[in-house]
This record gives sequence, C-alpha cells and structure tokens, in this order.
Amino acid sequence: MRAARNAHLSDDDILSVLRTIGHQLSRMDFTLTPPENSMVVYDTIRVMTGIDDVYKELKQKCTDAMLSQYSAFKQDIQTASDPLLRALQYAALGNAIDLGANPDFTLDIELSTALKPFAVSDYQEFKTQLEHTHHILFIADNAGETVLDRLLIEQLNKRVTYAVRSRPIINDATVRDAQCAGIDRVAQIIESGCTLPGTVLAQCSPQFKELFENADLVISKGQGNYETLSHEQRPIFFLLNVKCAVVASEIGTQIGDVVLMKNRR
Repeated sequence: MRAARNAHLSDDDILSVLRTIGHQLSRMDFTLTPPENSMVVYDTIRVMTGIDDVYKELKQKCTDAMLSQYSAFKQDIQTASDPLLRALQYAALGNAIDLGANPDFTLDIELSTALKPFAVSDYQEFKTQLEHTHHILFIADNAGETVLDRLLIEQLNKRVTYAVRSRPIINDATVRDAQCAGIDRVAQIIESGCTLPGTVLAQCSPQFKELFENADLVISKGQGNYETLSHEQRPIFFLLNVKCAVVASEIGTQIGDVVLMKNRR
C-alpha cells in the first residue's frame, strides 16, 4: 500500500493492486528469499502505473539531504581516532535509509545513532584483510546512503568497483543515483545485472559474477543483499542495519542494531 500510494494511485487502483497480489500469494515459492518474492508487488505497481522509477523523487531527496551534510561527515571522520571505523559506522547508519523496510526514516533521528557500536563486529578481521587487498567489490544498497558509502570508499584507499541495481526497484541505488552521490569520483560503477532488491547471483551479469569470484574483498551493504548472499561460500563482509525480527534472530541481534560481520560459511 505504501508503494502504491507513493505511485499516486487512486484508492480503486490500490485495491486492484492488493487483489492482484492476493491472488498471486498462493503461487509464491516461499523457499525463495524475501527480495525475490517482493517483486510481485513492485512489478504489479510498475505495470499499473507505467512508471519505471516510482521512488525517483524520494531517492533524490535522500541523496540531496546526505550531500548537504557531506562536508560535516567528512570532517568528523577525518578527526576521529579511528577514521576507518568511523566511516564504517556512518555507512551502517546510512543503511537505515530504506523506504521499503523503514518508510518513516528521518535523517535527524538516524544521525543521533551515528556512533552506535556494532552489535556484531568483525572489524579487526576486516582491517587485516584490507591490508592485503588490491581490489574491492562493493555491493550497494539504497540511494542516499550512497553518499556515506562514498565517504567509506575514500577511507578504504583501494581500487573499488561499486555495483548497483540494473533497474529501479524501491529506493535501491541505480547508476544514476550513484553518480548523483559522487561515487563515480571514487570508484568504478557497474550494474550487477540483478533487478530485485538484493543480489541473486543466478540473475547477475557475467561481469558481476567474475568480480564477485575474484575480488580480494567483498563488502555487501544492506539487509536485502544479506538475505540473498549470506548462504554463499566465498568470504563476504556484511554491513547493515537490522530491520526485521527474522534477520535479527539469525544474526543474534535486535532490530535497529548495526552489524559488520563476515559470513560464517
């Protein structure tokens, strides 16, 4: 309903969306991940509205809000006792900008948690691996937090490929959103090939799959990417804000906690 209202559908059209989705629920494969099954919602709204990027205006608003604070964030990171850790904390904070899971996101409120410690932290292992890394694959999540990803990439001081969604889906970042945040100044931007709010390797491009296999270090932002990649065997560092009880239970945290963790596979 939130997505349909954001698309400016009438009440009658919203009811039609709900009926269409209700009919399809019985045919959903619940062995799939939530990002995969969520596509029935967004594809239905896309077809009914004829609008490819329903959240375009809200994404730009979030990006502009973060860019307005960019200099202040950068100053705080540079003067911190551990700039890399502070940049990771800001990047995790930014993951709260999720208009699907957290439609009531408010910048001022979320900024108050900027220095919140990680509930799960593999920071020391991250630092150790970073020392031996030449090329990083950074899998992006939402527009707006892209600005904070940029600040983190500046602290990583490595060659970074920044992978975004291949078409608009909720407020997930596309190439345009990444460019608006200035990511192209600090990293190479590519599309993953995936069009759902996560990263399902079977749907990704050959270029992305090769990078995923061969990058020295993979950083995965956000819960949707965690849900679709946490079963993979290669080492991945997940950086996210925990947004639902199921993921919180699996990781051993509370909703709202921020996490920097290496997969245990």
